[in-house]
Amino acid sequence: MTIHSDQGIQYQSNPYRHALRKHKVFQSMSRRATCHDNAAMESFFHIMKVEMNYFTHHFDTKKQLVKAMKEWIGYYNEDRIRHKLKGLTPIQYRNQALSKMI
Repeated sequence: MTIHSDQGIQYQSNPYRHALRKHKVFQSMSRRATCHDNAAMESFFHIMKVEMNYFTHHFDTKKQLVKAMKEWIGYYNEDRIRHKLKGLTPIQYRNQALSKMI
């Protein structure tokens, strides 16, 4: 598994890097002063936070937050129609692209 981030101090800390190594996660970082490397994921997380009311809703437990995130990601991939994907959901678009390859 790979996790990609910017070069924020929290991602460079020894405890964080040790935790990644412990769980056999490869760390990838954007190049310095190159915000475009991670633009797609930054956009995704912004959409998730806005649509989940992250800025105004309080989750009482980590379990509640994780459950809400999993539900939203399911919605995003399976039900959320995207104009950029020709009116399809991400899953439909991927399946259509894969079927053309076969």
